[in-house]
Amino acid sequence: MWRLGPGVRVCSSAVLGGGIGPRAWILNAQVPGGYPRLDPDRHLAEIAAAEGLTGPGAGLMTAADVAAYTTAHDGGVTATVTTGLGVRGWAAVPDTTRPEDVPSAPFRPGTVNIVVTLPVALSDAALVNAVATATEAKVQALLDAGLDCSGTPTDAVCVAAPEPGSGGGEPFAGPRSTWGARTARAVHGAVLAGARPVP
Repeated sequence: MWRLGPGVRVCSSAVLGGGIGPRAWILNAQVPGGYPRLDPDRHLAEIAAAEGLTGPGAGLMTAADVAAYTTAHDGGVTATVTTGLGVRGWAAVPDTTRPEDVPSAPFRPGTVNIVVTLPVALSDAALVNAVATATEAKVQALLDAGLDCSGTPTDAVCVAAPEPGSGGGEPFAGPRSTWGARTARAVHGAVLAGARPVP
């Protein structure tokens, strides 16, 4: 759980509070494998209320152990990741798959949730770019960990940064910009730490 306080906005693919806007908190909730509810946004709102969180927020879900998160820092950027990779694969797959083509294996939790916090304001475009940069860094880390995948079907990203005010915020967050490069390195480090098998 992140209590962001006033003056922070988030760009996110979260099921609750996704999009771009002011957010007072971010919640990454652990749910059981085979999650049965069809109203995850309402469920997350209930969890947030039970935790005493008020105001607009962003809520993520995962069946992975949220206590087993990994964190990495780079130049003021912090990335915190829960790396559940039991249901991993590639983003682009054929639109039809025969049941006999799907390998049977015991269920293991999946979902890579990434929360990035930056100390500087970003423009709207840079916020969106930071989400893309974080996703690119995630895939790079998974490949560096020796995994043959781009992630899981339910991965989500939240990028939190101060509201830009009249200055408009930093205009770039691609991987070769100052803040994008820091975001990429932080996400890469956190995902790699979570994706590598425990010895």
